[in-house]
Amino acid sequence: MKLQDELPVDHKLVLVWRIGAGLGGVFLIVFGCLGLADHPGFLSTEGNEIAGMSTNGALSVLSVVVGGILVIGAFVGGNFAANLNMAVGALFVLSGFYGLTVLGRSDANILNFGIHNVIFAFAFGVVITTFGMYGRVGSHLPHDNPYWRKRAAEEEPLPSGPKTFVKVLRPGPPNPTGH
Repeated sequence: MKLQDELPVDHKLVLVWRIGAGLGGVFLIVFGCLGLADHPGFLSTEGNEIAGMSTNGALSVLSVVVGGILVIGAFVGGNFAANLNMAVGALFVLSGFYGLTVLGRSDANILNFGIHNVIFAFAFGVVITTFGMYGRVGSHLPHDNPYWRKRAAEEEPLPSGPKTFVKVLRPGPPNPTGH
Protein backbone atom coordinates (compact mmCIF):
# COMPACT_ATOMS: atom_id res chain seq x y z
CA MET A 1 0.00 0.00 0.00
CA LYS A 2 1.42 3.38 -1.01
CA LEU A 3 0.65 6.61 0.80
CA GLN A 4 0.02 8.48 -2.45
CA ASP A 5 -2.94 6.15 -3.00
CA GLU A 6 -4.38 7.08 0.40
CA LEU A 7 -4.10 10.87 0.23
CA PRO A 8 -7.39 12.38 -0.96
CA VAL A 9 -7.04 14.72 -3.93
CA ASP A 10 -8.70 17.60 -2.07
CA HIS A 11 -6.72 17.15 1.17
CA LYS A 12 -5.59 20.43 2.77
CA LEU A 13 -1.93 19.33 2.76
CA VAL A 14 -1.82 19.40 -1.03
CA LEU A 15 -2.44 23.15 -0.97
CA VAL A 16 0.52 23.76 1.37
CA TRP A 17 2.85 21.68 -0.79
CA ARG A 18 1.67 23.46 -3.94
CA ILE A 19 2.06 26.91 -2.42
CA GLY A 20 5.59 26.10 -1.26
CA ALA A 21 6.66 24.79 -4.64
CA GLY A 22 4.93 27.59 -6.55
CA LEU A 23 6.27 30.51 -4.54
CA GLY A 24 9.77 29.10 -4.47
CA GLY A 25 9.70 28.39 -8.19
CA VAL A 26 8.40 31.84 -9.12
CA PHE A 27 11.08 33.51 -7.00
CA LEU A 28 13.84 31.48 -8.66
CA ILE A 29 12.48 32.19 -12.13
CA VAL A 30 12.34 35.94 -11.46
CA PHE A 31 15.87 35.89 -10.01
CA GLY A 32 17.19 33.94 -12.98
CA CYS A 33 15.45 36.13 -15.57
CA LEU A 34 16.75 39.33 -13.93
CA GLY A 35 20.21 37.81 -13.88
CA LEU A 36 20.02 36.92 -17.58
CA ALA A 37 18.65 40.36 -18.48
CA ASP A 38 21.81 41.90 -17.05
CA HIS A 39 23.83 40.04 -19.75
CA PRO A 40 26.40 38.44 -17.46
CA GLY A 41 29.20 36.25 -18.73
CA PHE A 42 28.21 32.59 -18.53
CA LEU A 43 30.97 31.65 -16.09
CA SER A 44 31.93 35.15 -14.97
CA THR A 45 33.14 35.45 -11.39
CA GLU A 46 32.86 39.22 -11.08
CA GLY A 47 30.18 41.90 -10.89
CA ASN A 48 26.45 41.33 -11.51
CA GLU A 49 24.32 41.48 -8.39
CA ILE A 50 20.58 40.79 -8.36
CA ALA A 51 18.54 41.17 -5.15
CA GLY A 52 21.77 41.46 -3.15
CA MET A 53 23.17 38.18 -4.46
CA SER A 54 25.92 37.74 -7.01
CA THR A 55 25.05 35.93 -10.21
CA ASN A 56 26.35 34.94 -13.60
CA GLY A 57 24.84 33.28 -16.67
CA ALA A 58 25.24 29.74 -15.35
CA LEU A 59 23.57 30.51 -12.01
CA SER A 60 20.79 32.41 -13.77
CA VAL A 61 20.04 29.54 -16.15
CA LEU A 62 20.19 27.05 -13.29
CA SER A 63 17.79 29.21 -11.26
CA VAL A 64 15.30 29.38 -14.14
CA VAL A 65 15.46 25.59 -14.68
CA VAL A 66 15.03 24.71 -10.99
CA GLY A 67 12.30 27.34 -10.64
CA GLY A 68 10.49 25.86 -13.63
CA ILE A 69 10.70 22.39 -12.11
CA LEU A 70 9.21 23.71 -8.85
CA VAL A 71 6.37 25.44 -10.72
CA ILE A 72 5.63 22.20 -12.61
CA GLY A 73 5.58 20.44 -9.23
CA ALA A 74 3.08 23.01 -7.98
CA PHE A 75 0.80 22.28 -10.94
CA VAL A 76 1.09 18.51 -10.48
CA GLY A 77 0.55 18.79 -6.71
CA GLY A 78 0.01 15.88 -4.33
CA ASN A 79 2.85 13.82 -3.00
CA PHE A 80 4.89 14.72 -6.07
CA ALA A 81 5.03 18.35 -4.91
CA ALA A 82 5.93 17.32 -1.36
CA ASN A 83 8.70 14.97 -2.49
CA LEU A 84 9.98 17.55 -4.98
CA ASN A 85 10.07 20.23 -2.28
CA MET A 86 12.09 17.97 0.01
CA ALA A 87 14.53 17.01 -2.76
CA VAL A 88 15.05 20.56 -4.00
CA GLY A 89 15.43 21.79 -0.42
CA ALA A 90 18.14 19.22 0.24
CA LEU A 91 19.90 20.22 -3.00
CA PHE A 92 19.83 23.87 -1.95
CA VAL A 93 21.41 23.03 1.40
CA LEU A 94 24.11 21.09 -0.44
CA SER A 95 24.62 24.04 -2.78
CA GLY A 96 25.12 26.20 0.31
CA PHE A 97 27.95 23.90 1.37
CA TYR A 98 29.34 24.11 -2.18
CA GLY A 99 29.26 27.89 -1.89
CA LEU A 100 31.13 27.77 1.40
CA THR A 101 33.89 25.62 -0.06
CA VAL A 102 34.49 27.85 -3.11
CA LEU A 103 33.97 31.21 -1.41
CA GLY A 104 36.88 33.48 -2.32
CA ARG A 105 38.31 31.10 -4.93
CA SER A 106 37.61 32.59 -8.35
CA ASP A 107 39.07 29.56 -10.15
CA ALA A 108 36.54 27.13 -8.62
CA ASN A 109 33.57 29.44 -8.07
CA ILE A 110 31.88 28.83 -11.43
CA LEU A 111 28.44 29.91 -10.13
CA ASN A 112 29.82 33.18 -8.70
CA PHE A 113 28.61 32.43 -5.17
CA GLY A 114 29.05 35.11 -2.53
CA ILE A 115 28.24 34.94 1.16
CA HIS A 116 24.72 36.23 0.49
CA ASN A 117 24.17 33.37 -1.96
CA VAL A 118 25.33 30.89 0.67
CA ILE A 119 22.98 32.30 3.30
CA PHE A 120 20.12 32.30 0.79
CA ALA A 121 20.85 28.70 -0.25
CA PHE A 122 20.72 27.48 3.35
CA ALA A 123 17.60 29.49 4.23
CA PHE A 124 15.74 28.66 1.02
CA GLY A 125 16.67 25.00 1.35
CA VAL A 126 15.32 24.79 4.88
CA VAL A 127 12.10 26.65 3.96
CA ILE A 128 11.37 24.52 0.88
CA THR A 129 12.16 21.31 2.77
CA THR A 130 9.82 22.44 5.55
CA PHE A 131 7.05 23.02 3.00
CA GLY A 132 7.59 19.48 1.71
CA MET A 133 7.61 17.92 5.16
CA TYR A 134 4.61 19.87 6.42
CA GLY A 135 1.92 17.43 7.48
CA ARG A 136 4.10 14.40 6.89
CA VAL A 137 6.32 14.41 9.94
CA GLY A 138 5.68 15.55 13.48
CA SER A 139 4.36 14.28 16.74
CA HIS A 140 0.97 16.04 16.65
CA LEU A 141 -0.50 15.09 13.28
CA PRO A 142 -4.30 15.09 13.12
CA HIS A 143 -5.96 11.68 13.12
CA ASP A 144 -7.46 12.19 9.65
CA ASN A 145 -3.93 12.54 8.25
CA PRO A 146 -3.00 9.46 6.16
CA TYR A 147 0.60 9.63 7.39
CA TRP A 148 -0.60 9.45 11.01
CA ARG A 149 -2.89 6.52 10.17
CA LYS A 150 -0.03 4.69 8.45
CA ARG A 151 2.22 5.12 11.49
CA ALA A 152 -0.55 4.20 13.93
CA ALA A 153 -1.26 1.00 12.03
CA GLU A 154 2.42 -0.01 12.21
CA GLU A 155 2.77 0.57 15.95
CA GLU A 156 2.22 -2.28 18.35
CA PRO A 157 -0.83 -1.79 20.54
CA LEU A 158 -0.25 -0.97 24.17
CA PRO A 159 -1.18 -3.69 26.66
CA SER A 160 -4.75 -3.46 27.84
CA GLY A 161 -6.13 -4.09 31.28
CA PRO A 162 -6.19 -2.34 34.61
CA LYS A 163 -3.31 -0.08 35.51
CA THR A 164 -1.01 -1.54 38.13
CA PHE A 165 1.25 0.15 40.59
CA VAL A 166 4.49 -1.39 41.70
CA LYS A 167 6.02 -0.32 44.95
CA VAL A 168 9.71 -1.02 45.38
CA LEU A 169 10.58 -1.12 49.08
CA ARG A 170 14.20 -2.05 48.87
CA PRO A 171 16.12 -2.35 45.62
CA GLY A 172 18.52 -5.22 45.36
CA PRO A 173 18.38 -8.99 45.12
CA PRO A 174 15.18 -10.60 46.36
CA ASN A 175 15.22 -12.25 49.79
CA PRO A 176 18.86 -11.72 50.77
CA THR A 177 19.94 -14.29 53.31
CA GLY A 178 22.90 -14.70 55.60
CA HIS A 179 23.64 -11.12 56.34
